[in-house]
Amino acid sequence: MKHCLSAMIRYGVFLILLLLTFGCRKDLCYDHELHSASVKTMVAADWEQEWERTYDFDWEQNWNVLWGREYDELRPDIAEGIRALVYSAGGGFSENNLSAEGGRLPMKEGVHSLLFYNNDTEYILFNDLTTSASASATTRTRTRSSFKELHAGERTVSPPDMLYGAYVKEHFAERTLESIELPVIMRPLTYTYLIRYEFKKGAQYVALARGALAGMAESVYLEDGHTGADAVTVMFDCTVEDFGAEALVYSFGVPDYPGDHYVTGRQGKHYALNLEVRMLNGKFKTFEFDVTDQVTGQPRGGVIVVKDIEISDEEGTEGSGSFDVTVDGWGEYIDVELPLN
Repeated sequence: MKHCLSAMIRYGVFLILLLLTFGCRKDLCYDHELHSASVKTMVAADWEQEWERTYDFDWEQNWNVLWGREYDELRPDIAEGIRALVYSAGGGFSENNLSAEGGRLPMKEGVHSLLFYNNDTEYILFNDLTTSASASATTRTRTRSSFKELHAGERTVSPPDMLYGAYVKEHFAERTLESIELPVIMRPLTYTYLIRYEFKKGAQYVALARGALAGMAESVYLEDGHTGADAVTVMFDCTVEDFGAEALVYSFGVPDYPGDHYVTGRQGKHYALNLEVRMLNGKFKTFEFDVTDQVTGQPRGGVIVVKDIEISDEEGTEGSGSFDVTVDGWGEYIDVELPLN
């Protein structure tokens, strides 16, 4: 009798433990987010690596091999990561960081609009991110003591970093058991201008060079890539070449673009290019060029070439000998971040 009772007790305990074990596993399974119905939006990012948009010029088809570089060499690299903003229908937004490939984007069930841009920029300032329609990017102020304004009153700035963006107007996030893939194409919001200063005479006297491009867009809107109406002067460094000087300059493009008025009204815009050189003898010389026709036909990246620049032998040899290009005195750029209204 005692043996039967002991056996029954042991069997009862075993059943209780068995129920508890399976009950816990069931609870864990159904409570675990990965195995239960929840919002599982998986962003799959692709990158459009374009450095210019063809308008009046078709550079990919008409590339000049004498420029010493290939068209595809100017294509930007993909970014290191993505910042994702999730805007709720009732107002408010959340921020998350994803890898360059994408990943799971946390959000609540419901309808959202989504804004994406790369999170590895250094010189770009982001403004008014509380709504996707107002979210914009601009760049930092840069001053140069020797610079003479090309356009009166224009803010002088550093070139922006490479900026990509994407916008999803409406995404319905629902609770599912399986992941839902969301393809996102990250498209350029900044473009590259290859700027060539080609000398007719005196290139051998140039030790250092830098430039500025006036009339360019101050800002770009992240939602659709259109640029703001205000213009700035973009300052940049150049490399000294056998033919003169060269620079690769990032820009948001021309102001107030695109717009229905652009094609008919673009002749009213004016764009100017500056070149400042320091010669081997330590003397400075500045050149200014009207590049309106070239920039007007290339509102989002392209090639700007100015030719027949001259430094006379008298200018290049004036003074006593040469100067050390490594010493101070060229006048370093000073980046100053100012409050933006």
